[in-house]
Amino acid sequence: MSGTPTQRKAVRYPPIAEHGLIGNLRTAALVSTDGTIDWYCCPSFDSPSVFAAILDARRGGAFELRAAVPAETKQFYFPDTNVLITRFFTEDGLGEIQDFMPVTDANEDDDPHRLIRRVVCIRGKIQFRARVAPRFGYGAHPHTVRMQDRTALFTSDSLSLALTATVPLECDGKDVWTQFELSRGETTVFAVDRVSGNAPPRGCPHAEAEQAFTATVTFWRRWLQQSRYRGRWREMVNRSALTLKLLTYVPTGAIVAAPTTSLPEQIGGGRNWDYRYVWVRDAAFAVYALLRLGFTEEAKAFMGFLTQHSDRPEDGLSGPLQIMYGIDGRSELPERELPHLEGYRRSAPVRVGNDAVNQLQLDIYGALLDSVYLYDKWCEPLLSGQWRGVCHVVDWVCEHWDQPDEGVWETRGGRKKFLYSRLMCWVAIDRGIRIALHRGLPAELVRWGPVRDTIYRRIMDEGWSPARQAFVQYEGGDVLDAAVLMMPLTKFIAPNDPVWLSTLDALGNELVSDSLVWRYDPKASPDGLEGDEGTFSICSFWYVEALTRAGRLDEARLAFEKMLTYANHLGLYAEEISHTGEQLGNFPQAFTHLALISAAYNLDRALG
Repeated sequence: MSGTPTQRKAVRYPPIAEHGLIGNLRTAALVSTDGTIDWYCCPSFDSPSVFAAILDARRGGAFELRAAVPAETKQFYFPDTNVLITRFFTEDGLGEIQDFMPVTDANEDDDPHRLIRRVVCIRGKIQFRARVAPRFGYGAHPHTVRMQDRTALFTSDSLSLALTATVPLECDGKDVWTQFELSRGETTVFAVDRVSGNAPPRGCPHAEAEQAFTATVTFWRRWLQQSRYRGRWREMVNRSALTLKLLTYVPTGAIVAAPTTSLPEQIGGGRNWDYRYVWVRDAAFAVYALLRLGFTEEAKAFMGFLTQHSDRPEDGLSGPLQIMYGIDGRSELPERELPHLEGYRRSAPVRVGNDAVNQLQLDIYGALLDSVYLYDKWCEPLLSGQWRGVCHVVDWVCEHWDQPDEGVWETRGGRKKFLYSRLMCWVAIDRGIRIALHRGLPAELVRWGPVRDTIYRRIMDEGWSPARQAFVQYEGGDVLDAAVLMMPLTKFIAPNDPVWLSTLDALGNELVSDSLVWRYDPKASPDGLEGDEGTFSICSFWYVEALTRAGRLDEARLAFEKMLTYANHLGLYAEEISHTGEQLGNFPQAFTHLALISAAYNLDRALG
């Protein structure tokens, strides 16, 4: 080993889009295009971070691994897997880092949550350097380092991690570093493991790393082989499916909205939220998208999650479901700020937890029962206990659909009677009726039917603005909202109905720019939040699907192809896209990828 420890450089935050994601169906890590892991929580998605340089380059902690000389880098996924390859092109050689997390069936307490970084020299020779600087507890918990041969043990009060390597390591205060040179065909392996109790750190020799690599590739390819999609955009659809799978938490069947917290919706702004939880809406839509492609196990697992964790002892006005849960099913997600972290590019505050858990969002029941309907249709018939749960939900919706709520966009500016919430209440009751009739199941159809029809008439009468010649955001208002794009997608209205086509034109004129779609105008409809935001990618794909169903296929295909240009180099999307094309918000976002799948599926089918 030669060289000196890396010197601290000026603070630089890579663009959000310059990252890939790896994971083991329990947690995930972001790897930037320069080879740095700058986001990693252990042992689960919503655990405190170990590496969080993406939220504070100085205090967050990182696992830096890169060429020690100037290099051009490129990143891609090993085909049909979630194994990430970062390549370094230098004057003297070509090397690459293979990043992956083996997927195991181990008990949660016994799972080491191993993260493997294998460095390979492809041709010539190349020098690499590494610096491992964990910062436990979102950078707030101190730790010690104990060195032994080629192993470093990082210990904090809440977590211990072992770093093992096939090259010598050096300690530098509370960090560990190394520099090494590889020639063609040579390999170095780094492995990070959670250490439990007094168990000795486990090494990762070359043969074991090769075996883990092969097993991980095999796991992802076997999973992807279940997909029935053979359409025009197979590569993008497969990547979106693989991303949704990465966001699943296998121990409970939960699906997180995103693996990150507090990546900003506006640089320097305060719309920074923690998305490492299970939104009923997002997860239900994800199940819908995966079922479309032929993946049924995820639907079964999520149904199990809901059955086990969603019962409230007293429903009251708040309903039988919360809008979100912890990945272990917990109901309390207290929101707090971390003032010691500066935020991505000084976009404060950094938040953990999410106070929206206490909001009323009636639309979740429609999203859920639409997915339950498809589960019953495409996967397996509902069990008697599951049907009782469906009846309970539909009965509650029949009683409470007319409440004002915070709506799908989780506004913090007061409750309103949002059209989208009414729409999805209609969906909830309609799908309950459809299941009952299809399966011959007992249900209060004489009650459900009239309530469904009442909601329909209410939307058509009170949700329509004669002045705007469009359906609007809430009753009595005149603000346009991209959420109404779901009206034909849910089969509430015919996609060629004149009043819908008028709405589609109004949305296109006011909220759409080069295929990018804003949710609504926050100046016209104050949402109680400071700052601006980018366009919402899920709305952009909803727009594609609405155009498709309206028969405007040339427009739909052009809008879809344009949206594909906003993906990052790996086909991943954050929540939003700025007017300059920059990805904003938590990354990658389940909502966006599930909408891409649905849009691609329906557009491809319409094109024939």
